[in-house]
Amino acid sequence: MAPASSRRMAWLLAAALQCTAFTQALPARAASALAAWAFTEEGVLKLRTSRNARLEAFFQAASDGRGTRVWIDIPGELRFPRRLAGRGAVREIRLGKPRAGATRLVVEFRPDVDLNPNDLRLRGTAPDRWELVFTGLPTRGLDDFGEGDLSGRATAWLPPGGFRPTRTPVDPSGLPTVARNRYRIVIDPGHGGPDPGAIGIGGLRETDVVLDVSLQVADLLRARGVDVRLTRTREVDVDLPPRVSLANRSGATAFVSIHANALSMNRPDVNGIETFFFSDPRSGRLASYLQQQMMDVSPGTPNRGVRRGRFFVIRRSTMPSALVEMGFVTGAIDAPRLAKVDHRRRLALALAAGILNYLKQEVR
Repeated sequence: MAPASSRRMAWLLAAALQCTAFTQALPARAASALAAWAFTEEGVLKLRTSRNARLEAFFQAASDGRGTRVWIDIPGELRFPRRLAGRGAVREIRLGKPRAGATRLVVEFRPDVDLNPNDLRLRGTAPDRWELVFTGLPTRGLDDFGEGDLSGRATAWLPPGGFRPTRTPVDPSGLPTVARNRYRIVIDPGHGGPDPGAIGIGGLRETDVVLDVSLQVADLLRARGVDVRLTRTREVDVDLPPRVSLANRSGATAFVSIHANALSMNRPDVNGIETFFFSDPRSGRLASYLQQQMMDVSPGTPNRGVRRGRFFVIRRSTMPSALVEMGFVTGAIDAPRLAKVDHRRRLALALAAGILNYLKQEVR
């Protein structure tokens, strides 16, 4: 339990923030009123909610080795709690269910970040828009990230009838060759089922994109004699620990988690491909092979590079592991490409080539 002084600080901030809030609350068992959020490179948390939702915000000073935390309670029940690695001064952002019928968004800062709660105020800018400016927050290393469509607008990139999965059989011609029946790879298509992941321009869903690419990668690797296990092969939700457990139990040579990125819909200028690894140098080399191949088939999109990340699936796996972000479903460059069958086929070939190059050059 937090010291009494910290608890008072949290409640004082909450009282101040509620003064600007719209007062109509949603029914306790309604779906979460949180529709989208983003933490910007300027140190501003932006939210889009259901109209006239009542929000409460709290502050908790750093203590016991944990950084300062600011959290916002939002009416309506979140179905899928999740954690996202932060950038710069932000250690982590968590979305959870503190109690039945509620959603909580927590921003935890790094332990050396000092914020004054008297300088923080959640401001309602419209019946469904909110901003919290973190005055005094160091912005070095911050980078726009978030989930969902902050603008509420949609542009029709998708073809009539919605997303079209790739139907053409894969062709492994030109891919590197490796010793057959020697390697085992676990491919992890992110999200799934009732958890669609990021939703971008024209309703483009991360889960559709990554499952389509992942299934193709698996077929391409199998055509080259690699044993492939997938954490999911259809639209079902698989929690994070079982994904890692599958990889660790199977004695996999490597693990690759496949995702698509997103920011707010009012930032279509943010595009790019990036690949994450946790700490193992072998994972770093795997990530580099994957990043280079994806960039080769994505001319014009920014190279966001190979970076260290603390995502659960790459942090807890025991073999070389990487997590790829194939582009932004909210990006003006990336989204129309990700919506197209031909580009997803190119990405699948690129990822398969990156994995095979890693096996050929790095695994003895």
